Amino acid sequence: MQGVMNMKNGQCPKCGARKVYSGANIPLKSGPFSSNAIPISLTSMAALDNYVCAACGLVESYIADQSKLEEVVQRWDQVKPETGSDK
Repeated sequence: MQGVMNMKNGQCPKCGARKVYSGANIPLKSGPFSSNAIPISLTSMAALDNYVCAACGLVESYIADQSKLEEVVQRWDQVKPETGSDK
């Protein structure tokens, strides 16, 4: 996806600022209280890597463990693209 602006690249897609901070290396992201995770199912949680723009406050979150993405595909409903969308 060349040319796509996201905060993983260090620039905010909303305001364009380069004041982006990452919580990707914070330990215990999916600790006992799963405070930085989303539920995939009743028994499965996915830890998140968060990126925050210090200029406008936009937050982007990404599932930290790529193996959890397959669980999402298996358990969640897919959002269908709008008619006429080619992405």
